Amino acid sequence: MTILSVVKDVCAAVGVLLPTSVFTNITGNRTMTEMLSLANEMAQRIAYDTRDWTRLKKIATFTGDGVKTAFDLPANYKRMLLTTGVWRSTSPLQPMTFVPDLNEWMQRRALNRFTAWGEWTMVGGQMLIFPVMAAGVTATFAYLDKNCVTLASGGVGDAFLADGDSFLLDERMWKLGMIWQWKALKGSPYAEDMGSYEDALAMVSGHDSPSPIIVGHTPISQSVRVAYPYPVPT
Repeated sequence: MTILSVVKDVCAAVGVLLPTSVFTNITGNRTMTEMLSLANEMAQRIAYDTRDWTRLKKIATFTGDGVKTAFDLPANYKRMLLTTGVWRSTSPLQPMTFVPDLNEWMQRRALNRFTAWGEWTMVGGQMLIFPVMAAGVTATFAYLDKNCVTLASGGVGDAFLADGDSFLLDERMWKLGMIWQWKALKGSPYAEDMGSYEDALAMVSGHDSPSPIIVGHTPISQSVRVAYPYPVPT
């Protein structure tokens, strides 16, 4: 569904005039200006604030050259995943230590102290890594993509720009979120609509993660599938 299709459904649900376009003459149409703002806000709220969606997870790798210690973050970087580490290729059993405090980072650099598997921090849109990675050594991490919109003109973006643009995640969840939030902003009863949205969010979130698979013959729960029949192959 495009943003135009979703906005039409939202308008029908909240009782405002259905548009023929969201973007045409939008500067003179307060309702569509508000709908566009709400569409962007709800899409970004769902994409970035609720969970780490598998559709938006990305992996980045920095390669050392024996000199460089500061690496630019990817252009589509939004944030680190809720649970992630930065893995140095020379230490596959232990991720590098994150140093969140910049003052502590500078002190450790002045004292030339660091853990055996390396350290990292974030400064000014860059990831700092110490000690220096030798040529060919890599640092790999997972992050969340900031682009949650599929653009009708091609590619992706972090906001809607045309009637044909669409949300990268579940459109029904997005639509239900817009309905309850519109009603809340206008002072209308919205509790039931918010409940419908939260139910949809919970359902889509639950299906977003792959079902667990074990190698063996005794499932730990009914939702677990056995990968191999007993006996386990060797």
